[in-house]
Amino acid sequence: MKKPRIIARLDIKGDNVVKGIRFEGLRIMGNPNDLAKKYYFEAADEIIYIDTVASLYGRNNLVDVVKKASNSIFIPMTVGGGVRNLEDAEKLLESGADKIAVNTGIINDKSLIKKLAQKIGSQALVISIHAKYRDHSFWEVFIDNGRESTGIDLKDWLKYVEGEGAGEIFITSIDRDGTEMGMDRLLLDTVKKVVKIPVIYSGGCTGYEEIIDLVKLYDIDAVAIGSILHYKKDTIKDIKLNLKKNNILTANNL
Repeated sequence: MKKPRIIARLDIKGDNVVKGIRFEGLRIMGNPNDLAKKYYFEAADEIIYIDTVASLYGRNNLVDVVKKASNSIFIPMTVGGGVRNLEDAEKLLESGADKIAVNTGIINDKSLIKKLAQKIGSQALVISIHAKYRDHSFWEVFIDNGRESTGIDLKDWLKYVEGEGAGEIFITSIDRDGTEMGMDRLLLDTVKKVVKIPVIYSGGCTGYEEIIDLVKLYDIDAVAIGSILHYKKDTIKDIKLNLKKNNILTANNL
């Protein structure tokens, strides 16, 4: 059994961490640096920053946020949103990011995956995918932070990005995002059957009991959590303590 990573997910719009339901109705949750430090001291294994409007406005606003964070938190940081080319990725890495998450940019330019993998290394390349269930076990890939459909079949896209050199998949269920209604097990099962590289799951987490189930059922690599942390319905510390009680050790144990 793997040691799963418990990741704090920070969706950022402007100067604030925001959270909505299925990417809509965004509410301000707090300051990115304050929340990152909070989750770091609660023993998060990693922080994921996503600029929610970067692709919409053609830029990533997180360079200063990541620079500030790198002075006060000392765990891996994955940063995504608006990465359109090698220069964008290198700028974020230079600011303190450990890994780059890419979504819209590689849909618009599919050759970018291989270019990034060769330049920054597969270990630093995370492919972020927002998936929405359609029918008959078909999930459609969405871009622009869940705003725009692509018509691309998730399974086909997973095979492609892995073949091009992706190091990790960050899959978000649009249907479950922010709902706290439970993680989409069918989606996770589908992704794990298609790819061999590590998978981070996000969307609908209810707490430690569900994470324990998913570790046992799917041997998951990581869970990225937002709502239940921001709304203080659970803490990373409590989640990890309960995982440990169930003989599940995390990447960076308490």
